[in-house]
Amino acid sequence: MKIKSTPLKDCYIIEPTVFEDDRGYFYEKFNEQTFKELTGMNGHFVQDNISKSSYGVLRGLHLQKGAKAQAKLVSCLEGKVLDVAVDLRADSPTFGKWFSIELTAENKLQLYVPRGFGHGFSVLSETAIFSYKCDNYYDKASEGGVLWNDADLNIDWQLPLEDIILSEKDKVQSMFSLKNF
Repeated sequence: MKIKSTPLKDCYIIEPTVFEDDRGYFYEKFNEQTFKELTGMNGHFVQDNISKSSYGVLRGLHLQKGAKAQAKLVSCLEGKVLDVAVDLRADSPTFGKWFSIELTAENKLQLYVPRGFGHGFSVLSETAIFSYKCDNYYDKASEGGVLWNDADLNIDWQLPLEDIILSEKDKVQSMFSLKNF
């Protein structure tokens, strides 16, 4: 497994070593010990979530705040998504910056999104199955978020505006400039 830095502090791309032959493929999706050795960060996960979405669905930007904050290790098991992480840690040198990466079933890349980040993705294929490994349990009372089309962040979700499908919750998130992180 290779770990690559992103422009955001503590946010990493994980590229597995894939062994392929005429039977198919095998790869180690995650190794907590290797992750800690290469990043110095804890990679202990306690909850796994899976979502299935159709083309144009945009989920985000979400986060858990306070003691229930979550780091996530995300990947796309089927299809293709544009995954977006936004550093919302006020004391971080990359506060307010975002990073995006295409995660696909074919490239098998994963993104480690640390605690204190907003996270979201848009579905670029007909359907996508998306996996989230979380290092803390979900708590509805700790939910937070930022509006997906915030002008200050200016995220390119790689979808035509008329194709974007949002939940009611994602339509009414707060603007980045109005949040107290």
